[in-house]
Amino acid sequence: MAKVITVFGATGNQGGSVIKAILADPAISNEFKIRGITRDASKSAAQALVKQGVEMKSANMESSASLLDAVRDSHIVFLVTTPGWGEGGAEVELRHGQNVTNAAKQAGVEHIIYSSLLNVTETSGGRLTHVAHFDMKQRVESFIRASGLSCTFVLPGYFMSNFSSFGMIRKGDDDIYTLAYPVADTARFPLLDISADMGKFVLAAIKKRTELIGAQVLAADNYYTPRQILSDFETVTGKKTQYVQVDAESYKGFMPPAIAEELLENHLFIENPGYYGGRSLDASHKLISELGLKTTSWREYVEKHKDTLV
Repeated sequence: MAKVITVFGATGNQGGSVIKAILADPAISNEFKIRGITRDASKSAAQALVKQGVEMKSANMESSASLLDAVRDSHIVFLVTTPGWGEGGAEVELRHGQNVTNAAKQAGVEHIIYSSLLNVTETSGGRLTHVAHFDMKQRVESFIRASGLSCTFVLPGYFMSNFSSFGMIRKGDDDIYTLAYPVADTARFPLLDISADMGKFVLAAIKKRTELIGAQVLAADNYYTPRQILSDFETVTGKKTQYVQVDAESYKGFMPPAIAEELLENHLFIENPGYYGGRSLDASHKLISELGLKTTSWREYVEKHKDTLV
């Protein structure tokens, strides 16, 4: 009888990527039955997964009974939590992570894989204290570690989709495309095609479980500076670009007021001490290559999404 791997956020970018990677791996897809968890399993995105053989369930992240039902009989759980941007505040994300962890422990889950990030407040030595969507994930990670569950943590890099979804590279009246950040053009962004590649790193955590228990896996294609980001953009699109380093207050003026300080400090963190605290991506590259897989480069992403970028 196949074991069960339960994937939270099944219809989102991260959970969807995990399901795609499992289905594409003959050995793992034969060993595991996939159970996808979403808020509403009746929606079209969930039903599309059912047609691919995924068991879909709805779950309420505030309900212990709902979560226990979601993870019951699971061998592995992949968990991604959603930042508490709105009502309830940042602590909502921590509570949801704790609720799933408690349910997983009660259900006897053997391995939990969590989509985590660094604690910006701690890593910056208290200099940057407003990046709650990073800090809360690290607090969830700490809670999972303390629970006694076997665990692995996959830390996704800076989403390439940010550039297409949020129009970060903007066309001006002079037909020049501008990228503006509050950091120098030498800052290093660890870019990741989240929907295409997150699942590959989670697949590595599944296939190399023994050696990766307790580990943090850094999920990114490579480090790219703003200069490199624009160079590849120019090469693919043929458009002229420029980089503008803006001051902190100007940058916040571009952002929705409720999250302006958080996004500012998020980018300042990327410059110093670094998104991953200066850590190398070599081990992550080795993991992926040993599976016979490759990640999407920024240039490849621009080629694929050119119509949404220009």
